[in-house]
Amino acid sequence: MVDSKWLQTYREEIRTFSGKIQEFQEGKLDKKDYKGCSGGMGSYAQRDAAKHMLRLRLPAGRLTMERLKFLADTVEKYQVQRIKLTTCETVQLHDLGAEQVPAIMEEAVSCGILCRGGGGDNPRNVMCSPLSGVQRGEAFDPSPYAAAVTDYLLSICREIHMPRKLKIAFSNGADDSVHSAFRDMGFRAKADGTFSLRIAGGLGAMGHRMGVLVDEAVRPREVLYYVKAMVDTFCQHGNYENRAKARTRFMQDTLGPEGLKEAFLNHLEAAKAAGGLEISSLEAPADLSKGSGETLDHPRAVPQKQEGLYAVKYHPIGGVLPVEKPGELYAALKDVPGAECRVGPDETLYIVNLTAAEAERILAVTEDSARTAFEYSVACIGATVCQQGIRDSQGLLRSAVTAVREAGIPDGALPRITISGCPSSCAAHQAGAIGFQGGVRLEDKKPQPAFRLFLGGSDALDAARFGEAGAVILEKDIPALLVELGRAAAAQGQSWEQWSESHREDLNAIVAKYA
Repeated sequence: MVDSKWLQTYREEIRTFSGKIQEFQEGKLDKKDYKGCSGGMGSYAQRDAAKHMLRLRLPAGRLTMERLKFLADTVEKYQVQRIKLTTCETVQLHDLGAEQVPAIMEEAVSCGILCRGGGGDNPRNVMCSPLSGVQRGEAFDPSPYAAAVTDYLLSICREIHMPRKLKIAFSNGADDSVHSAFRDMGFRAKADGTFSLRIAGGLGAMGHRMGVLVDEAVRPREVLYYVKAMVDTFCQHGNYENRAKARTRFMQDTLGPEGLKEAFLNHLEAAKAAGGLEISSLEAPADLSKGSGETLDHPRAVPQKQEGLYAVKYHPIGGVLPVEKPGELYAALKDVPGAECRVGPDETLYIVNLTAAEAERILAVTEDSARTAFEYSVACIGATVCQQGIRDSQGLLRSAVTAVREAGIPDGALPRITISGCPSSCAAHQAGAIGFQGGVRLEDKKPQPAFRLFLGGSDALDAARFGEAGAVILEKDIPALLVELGRAAAAQGQSWEQWSESHREDLNAIVAKYA
């Protein structure tokens, strides 16, 4: 964890930020200048500039009992009206007043939530497979290394000046929901106890790239050398002149994949020669020897690798967490040994380390969860809240879920879809089986709300691929399009995966009707 001197400086930054947010509210600071200072503190003004968002960094998505209690208490104390689980495994508090943001930042320190670097041109929240340490089939638990990387990045965040943000993810080798295949840095755990590493991948308006494989045998205790090498490579070769191209993936264009790999390995060699970054101690794993021998069969209960224990999946539609839920979950979990919540990159909350009886109680508390693959769809917060947004992602998803439910589309006939309200790709729409990117379409020479359709993407382990950009569909027509696609797959008695592969001409014909 960061030391007392770092925390003292952080608290001074909060006090400075408190003055800035008041200046913004009083009209003494314009939006651009305010965003330049607020992003580094994990906060942004919303579309209604009188309201603010605060992003709570949760390394590896870990919402411990202490942090869950803080969240529940904060919701009650400040009457928080909107909570969003994010695709970077954080929690966002929305619709906050200017005076509330710095106060919550300060109070969050007590439970180890540090908002520094939650936005802006900083190393962002370090992600990790949400079931790390408990998932069957994982190579090993990478979460302690994600925690070490978080501490390291926070310790240097004030010293470095990168062109843009840096996103780092750790996959446990059983799934790649964290998108290690196309992050700025993606570590994937291997059965031999090492990581493979891909760098300079990413998504966005200016194109998307799979990461470049630079090492297939990273020793876990040396991961900080690799992180330093990536920061140094980005600072040397990143684009400081053109913000639109100031992400690591564009170094693939300027250096070429092999040139990038060579530059990175040179910086790695220099970092190792300097020394001092080997990880010497790790957080001890929790004692999970509490299995009762009872079993549980439920679609939202995932058997853990620890015999007799389960993880419960809870996916609020669109990742919008009901404001009363943190309190309800804390009340149900506070006396459960080893229990912990994890925020997943698909906006699902995972509650881990439960016996069958404990899982039954949590299933009851979370009975409002999504129930079908389609209802697990991912959507960014959207243009009604976000200044950058173009389209209302959340509104579209709610309309689509209602239409699919009313049409009686069976589970599996439609996949999880991904909806980004603008080209910023917060929902990773390029990697969705069906993805939508917010935009406009001219109808009678007038711009109308619309989304560009992406088809065929995947974030499956060893099968990551980007979907093909296709037709621009009017927003109002998308629920009907999805219903028609789901009915076509169901009529053949096939899953979406089966039908979309074997009936591509039928799929294209249906899409063409709406294009």
